Amino acid sequence: MTTLYLLGSAAPPVLEIASVIEDVQSRGYDVCLGLTPSAARWLDPQLPQLEQLTGHPVRSEYKAPTASDVWPPADVALFAPATFNSLNSWALGLTSSFVVGFAAEAIGKGIPLVTMPCVNSAYAQHRALDRSVAELRGMGVTVLYGPGGFEPNQPGERRPYPWHLALDAVASSTA
Repeated sequence: MTTLYLLGSAAPPVLEIASVIEDVQSRGYDVCLGLTPSAARWLDPQLPQLEQLTGHPVRSEYKAPTASDVWPPADVALFAPATFNSLNSWALGLTSSFVVGFAAEAIGKGIPLVTMPCVNSAYAQHRALDRSVAELRGMGVTVLYGPGGFEPNQPGERRPYPWHLALDAVASSTA
């Protein structure tokens, strides 16, 4: 069975993560869920159910150096939703959160990575976003941003997050 690390940051689509996990599992993946600390706070009441659903602990913090790993090794990783902060931190190598640290290290380990941002059009005007997307793409990360991926919405506007695009890209990266 292929192991997918599903990594999410604090953007509204993370609230749909249980149904995404079920979708991914129906595609034959073993799912391990990692969250930024803010996303973990958002989902705190659901964390026991998410652990039961995945069969693995939900991680939002680095483990102690002497602790054994509680997850099987990743075959592929999906970082979605990825916020403005998470994408920029990742592209710059600023690994203060576990999920960004894993994603940064996965590049060097050759683990296939797919990410789909979730940013509004105000953040999209900041030049750092385009630089970070280009930097991650240059390191081999599949970034689903722009036509055929996530397209920014207006601040405060809610649109369905195109999870299917991310899941299809994961399937393509492991085919």
